[in-house]
Amino acid sequence: QLQVVESGGGLVQPGGSLRLSCAVSGNLFSLFAMGWYRQVPGQQRELVARLSTDDRTNYVDSVKGRFTISRDNAGKTMFLQMNSLKPEDTAVYYCNTNPGPSRADQWGKGTLVTVSS
Repeated sequence: QLQVVESGGGLVQPGGSLRLSCAVSGNLFSLFAMGWYRQVPGQQRELVARLSTDDRTNYVDSVKGRFTISRDNAGKTMFLQMNSLKPEDTAVYYCNTNPGPSRADQWGKGTLVTVSS
């Protein structure tokens, strides 16, 4: 079981960039496919980027070409580089394994990204 702490969110203008970080505790980080998820109040959490154990990446269509997911297994950290941000990217962003855990207590607090002028 992994525990995660997300950071790096904030307020940014449309067209700006942010880099999110995910610190992971646990000894099996390199064995898990990981994902960045986001959730808007009143909506379900959605997977926006996935990184497999062999570094294959997948993105939801709405972020392709703008977001990049990466990981540092030695440092047990995962990243989401977000460029050309749009107001519709505003959400709380979470990191976790993919598939994600079913228990609410296995999710972190997330980091809020607000894209607004």
